[in-house]
Amino acid sequence: MLFNSIQFVIFFIAVTSAFFALPHRFRWLLLLAASCYFYMAFVPIYILILFFTIVVDYFAGILLEDAKEKNKKPYLIASLFANIGVLAIFKYYNFINENITQLLGAFSFSNPIPYLKILLPIGLSFHTFQAMSYTIEVYRGNHKAERNFGIYALYVMFYPQLVAGPIERPQNILHQFHQEQFFNYDRVASGLRLMAWGFFKKIVVADRLAIIVDTVYKDPESHTGKTILIAIVCFAFQIFSDFSAYSDIAIGSARVMGYDLMKNFNNPFVSKNVTEFWRRWHISLSTWFNDYLFTPFIVSKRDWGKWAVDGGLFLTFFLSGIWHGAGWTFVIYGVMHGLATIYEFLTKKSRKKVSKKMPRFLYDNISMLLTFLFVSISWIFFRAETIHKAFYVLTHLFTDFFKSNPYGFIFDDIAKRDLMLGFVFVVFMLFVEKKKEMQALDRFTEMHFLLRWSVYLLFFIIMLVFGVFENKQFIYFQF
Repeated sequence: MLFNSIQFVIFFIAVTSAFFALPHRFRWLLLLAASCYFYMAFVPIYILILFFTIVVDYFAGILLEDAKEKNKKPYLIASLFANIGVLAIFKYYNFINENITQLLGAFSFSNPIPYLKILLPIGLSFHTFQAMSYTIEVYRGNHKAERNFGIYALYVMFYPQLVAGPIERPQNILHQFHQEQFFNYDRVASGLRLMAWGFFKKIVVADRLAIIVDTVYKDPESHTGKTILIAIVCFAFQIFSDFSAYSDIAIGSARVMGYDLMKNFNNPFVSKNVTEFWRRWHISLSTWFNDYLFTPFIVSKRDWGKWAVDGGLFLTFFLSGIWHGAGWTFVIYGVMHGLATIYEFLTKKSRKKVSKKMPRFLYDNISMLLTFLFVSISWIFFRAETIHKAFYVLTHLFTDFFKSNPYGFIFDDIAKRDLMLGFVFVVFMLFVEKKKEMQALDRFTEMHFLLRWSVYLLFFIIMLVFGVFENKQFIYFQF
């Protein structure tokens, strides 16, 4: 069930209405049943995978809490093994097997290991990481084990953030399911506004830019450097508007019912370096890797000095790349960001000296531009279907730059219209995103009733007129 579908709108209205109609003691059951239905709308059988990991982690949490300190580690290992094992089988098994086939083929050997005819369960990487954060936090003593099986299952399966995050920690969300939520008009209105803004970013911005991006990346050999460059820039704004749209709809729909989910984006395109970019982009994932991988690594290897930080950064981003997808393109994507952050760590002092010799405004803007260019280029490997196509795009970026496209893409009336509209709406989106961080969306309550609802109506009309209604899947659904 896609957020950008009529089916979801009906589902959301029905579930939310029933939520406030039911007594508090039954609401968790409603949300759990609704979340199961939401997930089963994709591939029903895969809910058994979630059920398996939920059962394992639920009992692991209780055993971790009850066990003596010296006996805890086996339960944590069992939980992590179950979660990572499921992820490895369904997401990485065929990828690893394919590389074994190629390696053996180079020496004229055949691979006896069979391939698995399986589909990647939707959102597997997200709810796996959320489940692991629970057992790790219980192991560390930062959170008590959840004794109510249904509540714990809801923590893993809560439908707003089940498929693509934000990746929540038990400290933030679990206790909220125990608290009674009351209907609050201002909170409901705030959540609905955020959802509407998410729908706008997905339907009007992301899916329109997708028309251009998909055209070029589907067949990059048919395009010149000019259109390739346009596609690269368009994808940068497409992936932001697409993923942040999902986060806004998730956070907004949870807020309507009284639940607070963590912020996942904070104006990433104003970042002055790659390190800052990851503090602003997909915050729930970057903080997960920081808390459960990077920080423990450098603490355990503190006798290495700076090498501990370098090794931790490389390992973190290498695994982050693999987390995004089972393919060498994602490995390269992760390695690029790992090397970039290592470079920034090693050159921090020298870059600070340079910044003092330049006007602050000039230095900041050059830094933002260079960061945007690097991130956009790295996204070539994120978006390209194969390594071959990725390197073709990269190496032909400025090929025949001033030559007209033989397929006429850049001069096609429809494509030109999509490009112009995309540009206008991207500028509008970035403006609103900056204002959103200052709670500008909630200032609608200060407007006169007629003016406020006139703005709402105009916003709705714009979405109807300029939206792309093809029920395109969110990009991060594939992870």
